[in-house]
Amino acid sequence: MKEKIRLALAQMASKRENKRENIKKIEEFAVKAKDQGADLVIFPELFLTGYVVRDQIYELAETIPGPSTQEIEQIAKETGVHIIFGMPELSEKTKATIFNTAVFVGPTGLIGKYRKMYLPTHSVFEEKRHFRPGYQAAAFDTPIGKIGLCICYDIFFPEITRLIRLHGSQLIVCISASPAVRRSYFEILTAARALENTAFLAYVNLVGVQDGLLFWGGSRLVSPTGDVIVKAKYDEEDFVLCDVDFSDIRPAETFIPTLRDLRPELFDELKKAAELL
Repeated sequence: MKEKIRLALAQMASKRENKRENIKKIEEFAVKAKDQGADLVIFPELFLTGYVVRDQIYELAETIPGPSTQEIEQIAKETGVHIIFGMPELSEKTKATIFNTAVFVGPTGLIGKYRKMYLPTHSVFEEKRHFRPGYQAAAFDTPIGKIGLCICYDIFFPEITRLIRLHGSQLIVCISASPAVRRSYFEILTAARALENTAFLAYVNLVGVQDGLLFWGGSRLVSPTGDVIVKAKYDEEDFVLCDVDFSDIRPAETFIPTLRDLRPELFDELKKAAELL
């Protein structure tokens, strides 16, 4: 495993219902990431199809592996760069069950996937109408480190990032399609999730306007002490390179020993209290 890696935060607008154009964009920026020495390039939530596609999602969703993931695997093989991106995943067992999924591929092929656990269905959001929630946390051993995945609204729930940290993840990647009205929340929560877990956190958000929703960008890398290392522009496309030095985690864990001080018995109490809501 590498001690130091370079990330490329690909804060891009996606073309609604146009997988061909979005795959071209993934290829373009994977090549750019390679040329700039990046080990991993990260794209936003549901980047393959666009976020606001409503019932068209049933036509756009694919199984994993499937045609689009196989194309992107080939891009990873040709560039030697790892790629994380979002897409609607069609269940292999049914014809109309769909998940909001983060896909992780590398030079050797498909590494894994994560299905979004928390689906916002309030105000402008209607994800439960289209998606089934996932049920498993995702942390992957890779040549570039142990990396965990979450998606957008998941970051409001500290149990997900805590669980993938306890599975050994040193870098938490959160892909997102957050509209501008939520900007201040995500700026607070990304710092909190990194700090409380003494892990690096890479947040990559969508930009552009889709069906009247403005996505604010603001992608960032946060250090294990909650400091913003690098931040992308607001409200426009940006491509930001940043370096992660995993050796920075040890002094952070020593100075902020949240993992040492965990009280596992409280999780049982949390479960009991939640069941009474």
